Amino acid sequence: MSGSLEVRQFLMQQDSSSSGDVPMQRNGDVSRVSDDQVRRARLSVAGSSLDAEDCARLLDMLGLLPGEDGVPPAQR
Repeated sequence: MSGSLEVRQFLMQQDSSSSGDVPMQRNGDVSRVSDDQVRRARLSVAGSSLDAEDCARLLDMLGLLPGEDGVPPAQR
């Protein structure tokens, strides 16, 4: 029990010390996911996947595969 109390106290300290601001993209357009972000996300998913089928399924679930228009849903 004392471990969970220590964790809660630590989290409360972190919450009180953070400003609560959500970081914005550097270009200021918060609705657009950049090509570089999609590329890095794809690499991250590929590195964590069990095989090609698993990778394709995860990329599809995350909206990182190009749609019919050639644009991934994450970038729409």
